[in-house]
Amino acid sequence: MRRTPRGNRLHIALFGRRNAGKSSLLNALTRQDVSLVSEVAGTTTDPVEKVMEFLPIGPVVFIDTAGIDDCGALGALRMQRTRRVFDRTDLAVVVAAAGVWGDFEAALIAELAGRQIPCIAVFNKADQGRPADDTRAQLAAAHIPLVETVATAGTGLLDLREALINIVPSDFLDPPAIVADLVPAGELAVLVVPIDKAAPRGRLVLPQVQTIRDLLDNDSCCLVVKERELRPALERLQRPPALVVTDSQAFAQVAADTPPTVPLTSFSILFARHKGDLTELVRGAVAIDRLRAGSRVLICEACTHHPIEDDIGRVKIPRWLQQYVGGELEFAHCQGHDFPENLQGMDLVVHCGSCVHNRREMLSRILQCQRAGVPITNYGLTIAYSLGIFERALEPFPAALAVYRASRA
Repeated sequence: MRRTPRGNRLHIALFGRRNAGKSSLLNALTRQDVSLVSEVAGTTTDPVEKVMEFLPIGPVVFIDTAGIDDCGALGALRMQRTRRVFDRTDLAVVVAAAGVWGDFEAALIAELAGRQIPCIAVFNKADQGRPADDTRAQLAAAHIPLVETVATAGTGLLDLREALINIVPSDFLDPPAIVADLVPAGELAVLVVPIDKAAPRGRLVLPQVQTIRDLLDNDSCCLVVKERELRPALERLQRPPALVVTDSQAFAQVAADTPPTVPLTSFSILFARHKGDLTELVRGAVAIDRLRAGSRVLICEACTHHPIEDDIGRVKIPRWLQQYVGGELEFAHCQGHDFPENLQGMDLVVHCGSCVHNRREMLSRILQCQRAGVPITNYGLTIAYSLGIFERALEPFPAALAVYRASRA
């Protein structure tokens, strides 16, 4: 945690035609040779990411994309990878060269507007041509800032920086709490952290660390224990904690050891709310009851790690789901940014807590599932549902619990 995780950084992506000057613009903004620059169109083949502190905004990820006006088989692959960047873009820069603005740029703007992604139009190579008056009027009518630059000379960069600052999404400047709104200042949360083969050597996993920090920022107290020490730890307290949060894999034991009067949930469910849409993921969990032997389930992990023995996504969740359904299910898996474009034939998507992705990417995946008519839920909700402790795990979230009870009714 000495560096801000990528999932907590503002993702700023540069889109445009090949050779519009996107890479030169990124190099000028970062004051580094991040992207390869060449007069040859299509030099950038894969999205290039640069993590940095971009003051006064703060921690950001700049993403330089390949031109999406490419052609041919290789061009199609480049375009596919560029389109995936839309899913995690918080703020977009549409780059046009020498005043050229046509249907291609208009389509980019429409795609961004459909995703509710704020954007800036940058006319690079302004020394070679400037935007027409009708183009300026169209962008002004759409409330899209227009900036003219000459990236190779550093011209217009201060104007671009100011435009970026002015359209930063408010939820980045004032991010939602992970758990602090559930544990008032001065109150105690008990965090149950199993130390097993999946635990990284010498450190805690990201959701656990971020939850601890969120509590400390709120002037709340936290007690961190392993699952075997939970019961004696609770017995030693003079009064009950405001909340117990557990790793989802220990849900059954922790639920048995936590008094019914003490609110209980999991790190994964906290992140279902923090990174996604908890009520929609709760609706997705209800679809577990519709699974039958032979149903197809896609399990998605945001991070890329080598699966170990008894892996949560490849062994434990499939086992718990099949025990609940009472039959064999068919499982598929995806990792990182590789989320399938076609979800046809899937009966359920089960996603991890998405701690290493930004919220935009998780919300994009939820929206894609909604459009495909495929329910989506997450690890913690799936485990709680399969183990029969779903209502208890949702008690700290009255709105989500009401959605569940209404769907059951």
